[in-house]
Amino acid sequence: MEDDGSVPRHSCLKLEPRESQPIFVKGTWFDSRFDLSITDGLNAWVCHASEDAVRDRAAQWDQPVSEYVSLAERYLGFQHSDSVYGFTDAGDGHKRLSWTFEKEGTKLEWRWKCQPSPNSKETTAAVLDFLMDANVGLSFLGVLNSKKAKLRELRDKLSKQEVAGKLPQEQEESTDKTETYVSDDENSEVESLKDPPATSKDIPSSRSRGRKRALEK
Repeated sequence: MEDDGSVPRHSCLKLEPRESQPIFVKGTWFDSRFDLSITDGLNAWVCHASEDAVRDRAAQWDQPVSEYVSLAERYLGFQHSDSVYGFTDAGDGHKRLSWTFEKEGTKLEWRWKCQPSPNSKETTAAVLDFLMDANVGLSFLGVLNSKKAKLRELRDKLSKQEVAGKLPQEQEESTDKTETYVSDDENSEVESLKDPPATSKDIPSSRSRGRKRALEK
């Protein structure tokens, strides 16, 4: 990778292009060139704007190289509400990143072609690591839904397994308490049946027996 001797600046933008899902654009900016790493959370692309390429573009727009890089950094470091951004297919897995701006009352559009990253996972991880290290408070919204969904699914499974592991124990403890309680009641009932209280029906009437015997005689 070429080095123009300048200290690089870094930026990371959550960009919502027109007719495209949100993407993250990480920029590394030098005085005379820049590099872009772009990811949608699953696939990734890179753009290496060399010194020669930037010099040619700057010449087309009659701009100094440093001014061209500075303007690109301004629009790819922060999303401007008055700019129309695009991230469209350019064939063979390539993408075309574009943005518009006004200069002297004229609306202009800059476009750079991005090639598929040789390692999408590595590029995506680098973008996420940068966000974490820089402590940038960005919400990923639906960008990483596929990965987040898997994490949520795994978390839910673990939670269910943990709950399922606790329930039998809780039920067992509850059952033990119930059996103990019922057992005490049953013992009380058995004891009461052993010595039932005397009632008037159970006491024989001596007078009735005496009269019956007298009649028999």
